[in-house]
Amino acid sequence: MTATAERSVFRSVVSVEVAIAAAPDVVWNHLVDAADHVSWNSTVDSIDGTIAPGQRIAIRVPVAPGRTFRPRVVEWQPPHRMVWRDGSLPLFRGDRTFSIAQTDHGCTFTMTEELRGMLVPLIAPSLPDFAPVFDRYAADLREVSERT
Repeated sequence: MTATAERSVFRSVVSVEVAIAAAPDVVWNHLVDAADHVSWNSTVDSIDGTIAPGQRIAIRVPVAPGRTFRPRVVEWQPPHRMVWRDGSLPLFRGDRTFSIAQTDHGCTFTMTEELRGMLVPLIAPSLPDFAPVFDRYAADLREVSERT
């Protein structure tokens, strides 16, 4: 498991994939339980709100102290796919996609964040390196899911 990153002028994408020896519904349940995230997810300080279709949540993370991200859950296909979105094109839109695919030994979890729009070149220099954060997120999710 090593996160990958790619950037172009108006687009930035970070993605990580990890095999998890747990059923997709176990992984899904950890992803959608906002109140429990801080107990297993070292990349999050807090998530307020309900992770459910159409809902907006408030996320605070250690890599961006003092900032609160407020994505909306725009896609919901339990236990296989969920998308969080913030902003709108053409200026800026961020989509974080969570995918869970069943395998013979559990599942494969993939998380991808795509930032697009005319503001990407302006904000890109201020963005932290998300690859280590994605690696840690995936490792934390694997650990909690495999011991559940």
